[in-house]
Amino acid sequence: MTRPSISNCIELINARLGTRSIVLIGLMGAGKTTIGRRLARRLKLDFIDADAEIERAAGKTVAEIFEEDGEAFFRSGEERVIARLLQSGPQVLATGGGAWMSEATRKATAERAISIWLKAGLDVLMERVSRRPGRPLLKAPDPRAVMQALMEERHPLYARADITVESREAPHQAIVNDAIRALAQWLEQHEEGQ
Repeated sequence: MTRPSISNCIELINARLGTRSIVLIGLMGAGKTTIGRRLARRLKLDFIDADAEIERAAGKTVAEIFEEDGEAFFRSGEERVIARLLQSGPQVLATGGGAWMSEATRKATAERAISIWLKAGLDVLMERVSRRPGRPLLKAPDPRAVMQALMEERHPLYARADITVESREAPHQAIVNDAIRALAQWLEQHEEGQ
């Protein structure tokens, strides 16, 4: 059996997505923003970065919110912003690494979107986050140990996503194509019985 072409997959997605959003989840450095922008472009959908929306609403950077108001305050705002954003699909929505830990966010996503976990290994994540300093959760003496602990804590919940796509050291387009194929396959399997 031959794999369907990317253009056929895009056609299927556009025909069956409806008003649902595509929500990208995963740890910092997994590529949610980078892959999300390219995926949105390929599907001719809007791309929304939840962290950028939170910063706009708060008038502060994520790092400033963490520092001045604490993580609990940030998470509460994040839940509200994501719930609001999910009202206006279809779109590709990149969420922060901790957003999926919220049961309310998982529930809202299940009702209004299809979730894709961009899963990356520890070495890949550490190499990527080292290029972009300023991540509040990695301001620690041993950022690698922090990332390892986050993986252990979050992976079991990330695994509840509708789709898992391996985010690896490869051209961005290859990962976008993997996401497009996986999304088309998911839509085909989940729409057949309806």
